[in-house]
Amino acid sequence: MRFVKYSSSGNDFLIFQSFERDDGSRSSLAKRVCERHNGIGADGMVVLLLGQDCKDYAYEWEFYNADGSKARMCGNASRSIGHYAFAEGIAPRKHSFLTQVGIIGVEIDESDTSLVQSDLGAYTIMEECVIESNPYSVSTWALLDTGVTHLVGFVSDKKMLTYTKDRLLKDLREKYNANVNLAYVGNDRIFYMTYERGVEDITQACGTGAAAVFAMALRLGFCEKKALFIPPSNETLELQMTENQHILFKGKVQRIAICEWLDFV
Repeated sequence: MRFVKYSSSGNDFLIFQSFERDDGSRSSLAKRVCERHNGIGADGMVVLLLGQDCKDYAYEWEFYNADGSKARMCGNASRSIGHYAFAEGIAPRKHSFLTQVGIIGVEIDESDTSLVQSDLGAYTIMEECVIESNPYSVSTWALLDTGVTHLVGFVSDKKMLTYTKDRLLKDLREKYNANVNLAYVGNDRIFYMTYERGVEDITQACGTGAAAVFAMALRLGFCEKKALFIPPSNETLELQMTENQHILFKGKVQRIAICEWLDFV
């Protein structure tokens, strides 16, 4: 079985293509291939579904977290699969595909094909003033839906950003059934981290997390309609709010390896 391993700003995925929808076995497959020691290793698995006849999009996808759970959306995976579809000759440089949250547009940069932009669509603020006692001194949190549910809190000191998972992040993740984001607003960029559901750890980058932080930062007047973000991988991400309130998300994508999965189970 052929996988192509991709990384979008440190968030890594295993991608393969199929004409068949999930028969119930892919959650187990995702859990095994994403495992870092006895599998190939990744934050998630993506299936590009071919043969879907629709003029509005080039293909569909199925997305699985490393623990085998399904997710409706993943921002970084949308950039990876967009590049994969282009590199494999499945779709043109600018195209759309169907996810569980709707149609996502992707565009590979003409001058640098390692740069990929996704249109993550509109966001929803679910709850704006969430009070939690915590050692990060976040006065209030906000709960947003950017295709995935995110809890967002801003810290006053960059040193308060943690890059090691702890009990508080896990508890908040479970309490709100959401990814948890801490962010610090610098002079010309925003630094952030995300504890991700389904990975149950802090990932090197999270696209829908960056979108959630961006939406709240813009709402609070912390940034302009175009801003630079720095995730734990230290790569630069560019986020932009369009006139129709869609969030554009752009950054580097790497095609890392072609892997053959030998399943003896």
